[in-house]
Amino acid sequence: MYPDLLKIGPFTLHSFGVMAMLGFLIPTLIMRRDFNRIKIDPDFASTIAVAAILGGFVGARLYYIIEHWQAFLRDPWSMIFSGAGLVWYGGLFGGVAAVVWTIRHYKMPFWKVADIVSILLLLGQAFGRMGCLLAADGDYGPPSDVPWAMSFPDGVVPTNERVHPTPLYDIAILLTFFGILWSQRKRNFAPGTMFGMYFIAVSIGRFITEFWRTTPKILFGWISMAQIISVILIATGLMIIYLRRRAQNRQVVSPATAKRQPA
Repeated sequence: MYPDLLKIGPFTLHSFGVMAMLGFLIPTLIMRRDFNRIKIDPDFASTIAVAAILGGFVGARLYYIIEHWQAFLRDPWSMIFSGAGLVWYGGLFGGVAAVVWTIRHYKMPFWKVADIVSILLLLGQAFGRMGCLLAADGDYGPPSDVPWAMSFPDGVVPTNERVHPTPLYDIAILLTFFGILWSQRKRNFAPGTMFGMYFIAVSIGRFITEFWRTTPKILFGWISMAQIISVILIATGLMIIYLRRRAQNRQVVSPATAKRQPA
C-alpha cells in the first residue's frame, strides 16, 4: 500500500504515524467539547488521550512479546524497539487500563468520563486500523477472489496475492458502532452503560473479522485465541451493564423508600 507518505532527505513520514496522530487528535477535540457539555474540565481530554495512546502501544508490544517469548529471549532489544509487532488485543487492554488508572488518579467522575472516552476509543481505533491498511503491516487475511480483495506489493509485509483487506472490515465495524453509541450517549442510561457497550462492540467486531484472518485456530478447528478473548469481553461488557443498571435502580428506590419510613 503506502507505508511511506513522504520522504525529504533522512526524514520519512510514515502512514501509520499519520493515522495514529489523527486517531489521537480528532477524538481529543471531540472529547473536549463533550467534557464541556457534562461540566468536566476540557483540558482533561488531552491527559486521557495521552494515557490511551501510551497504554495502547505498551500493551500491544507486551502482548506481542508474550506471544513470541522465545524470540524475545534470543533478542530482547530488537523485539522491544522494533516498529513491528503490535497486537490488537494487547493494545486494547493497555489502553483501557491506562485510561481507568488516569480517571481514578485524577479523581474524576469515573463512569461519566469512561462512557465518553470508551465511545471515542472506537473512533481512534478506526484510524489505527487505517494506518495498518496503509502500511500493509501483514494484518490482512488469506488470499481471496472477492471483488474488493487487494494486494500489497509495497507494504511493510508485502504480498502480490489478492487477499482479504481485513483492516477495512475492522474500520467499517468500528465506525458503525461508533456512530450508534455516539448517537445514543445522551439518553438516560445508567452511568457506565456505554463503557460496557464498548467492550461488546469491539469484541463483536473482532470475533467477526477473525474469520478472515490467518491467525491460528486453536479450538474446534475454527476458533482463534482472539475469538475466545472476544467472548470473555462480551460477557464482561454485559456484566458491567447489568451491574450499573442495578446500581442505578438502587439509587432510585432508596430515596423513595426513605421518605416512607416513620420519623
